[in-house]
Amino acid sequence: MTIRYGLIGSGMMGQEHIRNLTLLDGCEVTAVADPDEGMRALSVETSGGKARAFCDYKEMLSSGLVDALVIVSPNDTHHAVLMDVLDTGLPILCEKPLCTTVAHCREVAAKAEGRAAPVWVAMEYRYMPPVQRLLAEIAKGTVGTPWMMAIREHRFPFLEKVGDWNRFNERTGGTLVEKCCHFWDLMRLTLHSDPVRVYASGAADVNHQGERYGGRTPDIIDNAFVTVEFRSGARGMLDLCMFAEGSYWQEVISVTGAAARVDAKIPGPSRFTADGKERDAEIEISNRASKDVTTEVVEVDEAVLAAGDHHGATFFQHQRFRDLVRTGQGTPEVTLRDGLWSVIVGAAAEESARTGQSVDVRGAI
Repeated sequence: MTIRYGLIGSGMMGQEHIRNLTLLDGCEVTAVADPDEGMRALSVETSGGKARAFCDYKEMLSSGLVDALVIVSPNDTHHAVLMDVLDTGLPILCEKPLCTTVAHCREVAAKAEGRAAPVWVAMEYRYMPPVQRLLAEIAKGTVGTPWMMAIREHRFPFLEKVGDWNRFNERTGGTLVEKCCHFWDLMRLTLHSDPVRVYASGAADVNHQGERYGGRTPDIIDNAFVTVEFRSGARGMLDLCMFAEGSYWQEVISVTGAAARVDAKIPGPSRFTADGKERDAEIEISNRASKDVTTEVVEVDEAVLAAGDHHGATFFQHQRFRDLVRTGQGTPEVTLRDGLWSVIVGAAAEESARTGQSVDVRGAI
C-alpha cells in the first residue's frame, strides 16, 4: 500500500518532509500547495517530479490526489488550515507548534473531538535516535525516579524563511513557543507529569538587531533560561542560546535521579559544522553508586541524517506516522493534548520573560 501525501506549505521544513518521505517505503508525495511560486517549483523537483503543485490547498484537497496531509505552513496559519482540513476524513500530521496561541489550540482540539482519522502533532525531537535511547534508559529504571531534567540548546540563529515570517512573535507565537515547544513536550514525556509552574528569564540581545521589516525590528527572544515545575515534584530547566552556532553539541539533554544521570549529546546539522561533516550523537550514563561512566555512540544512517536538520528524527517520525495510517489502528503518539500542553508552557514562558513573574499553569487542561 502506497500512501499519497499532500503538503500544505513547502518552505524549508516542507522540503525536509519531502526528502524524508521519498526515503520511506510506501510513501509518495503526490501534491504540494504553496502560494510561493519558487517553493512550488522546488517541491516538485525535491519530490523527483512526482508531486503536482497547487497555489491553494483547498484546490489540492478536492483533487483526489492525497491520502494523508502534512501541514508545514507558517505557524500563524495552522489554526485556519486545521479548522478547514479537520472536516476531511484524511489523516493529518501538523508541524509544531500546533497553533501560536493557547486559545486556538483549544479550538482545534474541540473540533477534532470524535474524529476517526488521526491528527498527529509533529514533535520531531522525540524521535531523534539519541533521545529514543535516553527514553529507553529512563523506562528501564537506570536513573530511578527522574527528579531533574536539564536541556541545553546552543545553536545557530533562526534561518531566513519565505516572507521572513519567523522574525516576529505575532506570527511564531514567540521563540519559547515556536522553537521550544519540542522541549516542553520532551519534559512531560520523560518525567511522566504535567507542569504546574513556569518561570523564565529571556531577551533579544544579539540576533536580527540590524534587520528591518516594514520599519520594524524583529522581537523574537534569542536567549533564555526557563524553569518548569511538575506535579510530581520534578523540575525541568532549559538553557537556550540562539547565537552559539560554534558549539560541538547542539543539544545536551540530561535526566538525573537518585541512581544515575543519563545525558543525550546531539550534534548540530553538518551544514553548520566547520568541516561540513556529520557527527555521531552520544549517550553517557553516570552511575552514582559505582562512579562508573559509560559512553555509547548512537549511529544513524548517513542518508537519513542528510535528509534534514533534526538528526534523523523527521524520518523516524514519518515511519511511525506511516505505520499508523497504514494499519488504521491505534492513536497518534503525539496527540492534540500534547500539542496543547507544549503551547501552554511556551506561552507561559513568554509571559514570564516579559513580566518577570512566574506563571501558574495548574488547571490549564
